[in-house]
This record gives sequence, structure tokens and C-alpha cells, in this order.
Amino acid sequence: MLYILTGKVQAGKSRWLEERVKTLGAEGIECYGVISAGIWIRSDSEYANSQGFEKLGIESILLPKMERFEFAKRKDLAKANGSFNQRSQAGKVGLGWHISDEAIARVNAHFAWIAKQIKADKIHGMLVVDELGRLELDHNAGLLEAMKLLEAGASDNFPNAIVVARRELTEKVVNRFASKWGGSQTISL
Repeated sequence: MLYILTGKVQAGKSRWLEERVKTLGAEGIECYGVISAGIWIRSDSEYANSQGFEKLGIESILLPKMERFEFAKRKDLAKANGSFNQRSQAGKVGLGWHISDEAIARVNAHFAWIAKQIKADKIHGMLVVDELGRLELDHNAGLLEAMKLLEAGASDNFPNAIVVARRELTEKVVNRFASKWGGSQTISL
């Protein structure tokens, strides 16, 4: 089954998913993939949300080892510190986040490793992809190795997957991957 976690921007999807991954692990279900957690600070700036927090960036958490590294930075901050690259995959399509191609490559390498382990029958569990966005679904770029795993569909070792996607992209996820996983169920926050 393909579970699609969806909701508004900054609704807490990744926080919810991180808690579910811990719960599944405690129940003996190992999760493999990536969680894209926000990097937040307390703030009273124009970028602060209604709870007084400002999102500066996104870090990738590679599962199952929980390895963390910066994946994305808000575009205005990347421009201000000189790290923004207009020729990057994210820059070319005009995302509001600067994602370095090196960070994308690192996550893709992790998903390629997962694919090899599945093929060799060395791991069992649940596939986690946080998140599929415009870069992947509209431009066929970004987390391409995750897309390949989702295209491969369910197996005895990985009967379920959970994908995070914004509401406006949910239908694209369903149309592209649900049949390969024996159907889908949407989880809305």
C-alpha cells in the first residue's frame, strides 16, 4: 500500500512522520528513506509563522541511521550568503528553496543503496520519501532514485511506502505510483 501524507505548507507533516517512524521502529518495522525536517528558529521577523517560528532551511534525515545534513536553505538566505546557484536543479525551475545539487546527489545515493539492498534481499521494512515536490513530479529532477524505487512498487520485503506531498500534488502521486503499490491511502494533517 502507498500511503500519501499530505497537508498545507508547514503543517507539521515531517514532524508527524518522524514520530511515526519512531513508533514503527519500536514495533519492529524498520524504515528506509529520507525525512526532510525543517530547520526553525524563534523569530518575530516577517517570515515568522503564527507560533513565532521562522523556517530557515530543511535538513535531510537518512533512514534508518538518522544521519542528518542540510538539504535546503530558503532562497533569500542562500542569495544573501552567496550559496545560491541559479544553474542548480532547484534554481533552474525557480523553487523558493535553494537545494544544492550535491545535497540531492547525497540523498539519491542513499536511495540507490536502498535499492541494491532490497534487490539483494538484505533489508525489509517500509520505504519513506519526504517529500516529492514540483522538482520531481513536474520537472523529473531531484530525488530520481526515490522515484525509481516508487516506480518499482511493492515487494515482499517492502509491501508499503509512505510519501509526503503537498495537497496540490497528491493526485500526481496517486496517478503515477498507487497501482504499483496495490492502491493508496491519503493521510491528511
